[in-house]
Amino acid sequence: MKKILFIMTMTTLICFSCTKQAAEEAVFDYNVEQFADLGVLRYQIPDWDSLSINQKMLVYYLNEAALQGRDILFDQNNRYNLAVRRSLEALYENYQGDKESADYQSFVVYLKRVWFSNGIHHHYGTEKFIPEFSQAFFENEVKKLDASLVPTREGQSVEAFLLEITPVIFDPAKYAKRVNQDSSQDIIFTSANNYYGEDLSQKEVEKFYENMKIPNDSTPVPYGLNSRLVKKDGVLTEETYKIGGLYSSAIEKIVYCLEEAVKYAENTQQKHVINLLIDFYKSGNLKKYDEYSIEWVKDTESTVDFVNGFTESYGDALGLKGSWEAMVNFKDLKATKLSKILGENAQWFENHSPVDKQFKKTEVKGITFKTIVAAILGGDCYPTTPIGINLPNSNWIRKDFGSKSVTISNITNAYDKAAAGNGFLDEFVGRAYEKELMEKFGAQTDNLHTDLHECLGHASGQLLPGVDQEALKVYGSTIEEARADLFGLYYIPDAKMLELGFLTDPDAYKSEYYKYMMNGLMTQLSRIEPGKDIEEAHMRNRALIAYWVLDHGKKDNVVELRKENGKTYVFINDYEKMRTLIGDLLAEIQRIKSTGDFKAAQKLVETYAVKVDPELHKEVKERYDKLHIAPYKGFVNPVYTLVKDKKGNITDVKITCAEGYAEQMMRYSKEYSPLPTYND
Repeated sequence: MKKILFIMTMTTLICFSCTKQAAEEAVFDYNVEQFADLGVLRYQIPDWDSLSINQKMLVYYLNEAALQGRDILFDQNNRYNLAVRRSLEALYENYQGDKESADYQSFVVYLKRVWFSNGIHHHYGTEKFIPEFSQAFFENEVKKLDASLVPTREGQSVEAFLLEITPVIFDPAKYAKRVNQDSSQDIIFTSANNYYGEDLSQKEVEKFYENMKIPNDSTPVPYGLNSRLVKKDGVLTEETYKIGGLYSSAIEKIVYCLEEAVKYAENTQQKHVINLLIDFYKSGNLKKYDEYSIEWVKDTESTVDFVNGFTESYGDALGLKGSWEAMVNFKDLKATKLSKILGENAQWFENHSPVDKQFKKTEVKGITFKTIVAAILGGDCYPTTPIGINLPNSNWIRKDFGSKSVTISNITNAYDKAAAGNGFLDEFVGRAYEKELMEKFGAQTDNLHTDLHECLGHASGQLLPGVDQEALKVYGSTIEEARADLFGLYYIPDAKMLELGFLTDPDAYKSEYYKYMMNGLMTQLSRIEPGKDIEEAHMRNRALIAYWVLDHGKKDNVVELRKENGKTYVFINDYEKMRTLIGDLLAEIQRIKSTGDFKAAQKLVETYAVKVDPELHKEVKERYDKLHIAPYKGFVNPVYTLVKDKKGNITDVKITCAEGYAEQMMRYSKEYSPLPTYND
């Protein structure tokens, strides 16, 4: 996620169908609430009434499918997350004590954090967060509950439940990191996610999946993507996510909703795509998943589209296991007209990249780029969501069939509207020149960088024959995100941006360059706890680029960190030379990716992307905290309601955008929670 700004200025909560012309003129409150380091926003659904009733029904059932998998992500993130969430929710709903007490107030904040992070670990840093209410408070309140409300194991007493669950919540050392990327440790054994049995080692996992691979396979399936790997009677075994397998009760609900959605498919290809996804969920066969991915890429005509399934692997330190995520969307037709130009010029960008010729694609295939309106967020896209997506992740499918890239216009709009006037630029931008550029061009260049990152960056380059797409292991996600970011940064200043009409001012790119360097060198530190390293792949990527440019530009004083009036600021002294450095790093990152050079990837990441200057960190945190800006943002979803006539016929689908955060989370836990508490 690229946006970090937040504002709390609007005061009136309004409930209305987001699509009426009158509503567009009304004051829409993007803010829901703020707690801990988190801010909750809401987003609008523009142009909803431009869809036909069939398209609205398609969205409705795809939305339902997107919500039915919520429990899966909780369980994937940690084996106790559902037990923790359900015990906390039982207390929240049935608490009879003093709601003004410090313990209760802290309890509510903790529950909201668990909802936001889909578990007990921070959604971004992945470190475990510890409650500020007492263990005694928790235990006493659980004991007051009717025993039927406590999520015990079969035959387990409430006392035994508390003995099992309290260390999970209160012991900082137990399940300390959801994703441990410290290469000096066993990153599987020390990661608290639920993709692997607790007794497995990194070497065992790597050997298991290495043995599954077919040498020189030109169409490799993503082994391990949709399974948990465990040891049974001393033998490593995959528990596949499918109907009849692991998470079956949730997947059955997802499939039912997809089968309803098929009835409203816009065309034969879209119907085929949804049916292939259903087949994959029923069989768990990864070849079927690749078939679905290929046909999904081919569907370029449908207005309504979706992501649903085990997709991104950032939650696994080895980058093998896919977290469950979902998003439903439809085309932003006006914005897509301009976005389409990027895809049509993809070969030009590939040809003019500063990358060595052998690492470039001689023929860029099938890049489909569009701007979309998100209709619902689910799984690993909820409540936090990316603002751009490029899928599928399989390198050979991208090479042979292409990919889909999207920018999510209503989400970026919500971020921008919520961030206006919050004092961030005044505090962290050192010169009036850059501040003026960012105020004038910031939103435009930030969106353009996202477009270039998703549409062209991820789709650019190629692996050399025989190179395993997982060769970079724990560093793979960071290197890939850096590669896409660098591609976008390299081309934003190019005259091609003016020629194609994406920018109108040749200096506009400086806004993005300054913002990127300020974020990578300084302001993203506001998201990191004191004493911690940088862990998350996107944050590492930004630090890698920014500190590499700072280091390699020292001789010519291209970029510097300098104190003025006791505050540290970024100063870019030569924007043109900075672009040259960006091109040099892009060439090296692509070489590392294309050749699978693990040692070079390791050196780059460990040198520039992990460690934090404690003095600068302290300063940034203090300055940021004074602004009262939540560094992380997420969303509540709109509510979709079927409208029926007197005969019971569905005549419309109405949207309201007024549901509160706790209200939505509690409703979801009642209406979309099919998994058992324990999925051992």
